[in-house]
Amino acid sequence: MSEWKNEAEARGQIKEMVARYYHEFIEKKEDTFVPGDYISYSSRVFDEKEMCSLTDAALDFWLTAGKIIEWMEAMGYISPFEGAKARSVKITQEEFEEKFAAWIGVKYAHLVNSGSSANLIAFMALTSPELGKRRIRRGDEVITVACGFPTTVAPVIQCGAVPVFVDISLPQYNIDVSRLELARSERTKAVMIAHTMGNPFDLSAVKKFCREHELWLIEDNCDSLGSQYTMDGVTKYTGAWGDIGTSSFYPPHHITMGEGGCVYTNNPLLHRLILSFRDWGRACTCPPGQDNSCGHRFDYQYGELPRGYDHKYVYSHFGYNLKATDLQAAVGVEQLKKLPSFIERRRRNWDRLHKALECVQDKLWLPEAAPHSRPSWFGFLMSVRPDSGLQRDQVTRYLEQHKIQTRLLFGGNLIRQPCFCTSDHAEAFRVAGGLETTEFVMNASFWIGVYPGMTDERIDYMAEVLKEAVNR
Repeated sequence: MSEWKNEAEARGQIKEMVARYYHEFIEKKEDTFVPGDYISYSSRVFDEKEMCSLTDAALDFWLTAGKIIEWMEAMGYISPFEGAKARSVKITQEEFEEKFAAWIGVKYAHLVNSGSSANLIAFMALTSPELGKRRIRRGDEVITVACGFPTTVAPVIQCGAVPVFVDISLPQYNIDVSRLELARSERTKAVMIAHTMGNPFDLSAVKKFCREHELWLIEDNCDSLGSQYTMDGVTKYTGAWGDIGTSSFYPPHHITMGEGGCVYTNNPLLHRLILSFRDWGRACTCPPGQDNSCGHRFDYQYGELPRGYDHKYVYSHFGYNLKATDLQAAVGVEQLKKLPSFIERRRRNWDRLHKALECVQDKLWLPEAAPHSRPSWFGFLMSVRPDSGLQRDQVTRYLEQHKIQTRLLFGGNLIRQPCFCTSDHAEAFRVAGGLETTEFVMNASFWIGVYPGMTDERIDYMAEVLKEAVNR
């Protein structure tokens, strides 16, 4: 290979080879489907653009979140000229956060290492003393549902607060809003619930309830990126209605970074608290590599530290280090460009499957979109009707035997899980009313995929096998 003239030429050739590698060894030349081929419930959808973006970030070899340019200059690792050159290129993580915030319609978005971490940071932000009387303390209560994913609820218990479980309603599989008042007590401080499988919960009722009682609302939007809800003539994406929203970028989700998540808000104080808890609990809001943005780095007294103690090493919270990397963000920037097409394909696949299965509605309880919503479906969730003479396991085993991957609705009834049944946590929660529908879903519900990589042939085959399963 001849010598490169400059770095730009070298990068260009390397990325050109990566693109060729994708087209030669990864790209599906013909997406032909033969009945009996394995159909997963979800998978990554990407092309050479994500691989080239990842390569570009890898060649920087910073590997963490952003580039600490000023520090490298001060230590003599790079020249001022090189530092100026590096600063002219937007940090990949910042680029993703800005573009994601603009897309979903909020002021602030912060990348973290997973959706579960996003939920943890979202909840921890509400425990800060800076929130005054609205701060969530040990023993305070948070309304949620037991039918869902455990890390929507885990932060509540880990912080010493008390989850109050409310039942769900069908066919939306979301919180039964008629039970909100039953769940409320003088200790209630927040509502933290997920939009189930892309189907928004009744945001009108929940928002009104939270507003009337001055409660925080955390929207777990990990399975619903791109879902829309209309309230009072205004349409927004889910995650942008509450005080804080969270997303996950795990491979099965609407976009992927491999691992990754995001916490977002319109509230300037919550924005600052989210950053603090994500970044070690520190008080300073300077991005990595930037010093003295406020102009008062050495001017104040904090706690019992010496006056003028470096603000970059002042910690106002017991925080974490849950940042993602520039490598992940590089993939996310390209995935975000594809998100609108991903959403439309998910909707199309869901509609096609729903239409094909309408003939077996006497045996399967099919899902329905929530009123005033336009879901971005994560999967096709259904339940075996009690009077069908069938058991859920009979149906799912038949599908799996025909190489169609199935999933249950996550934890089913969380209070039945081993982690809740131990003596340490047996009394760490409260149930408002019964959980009859939650129990039904735990025993009768399952879902199959509608992710954007699925072709019409796969959707039609899944429908045919499913009809065989319930009619045989």
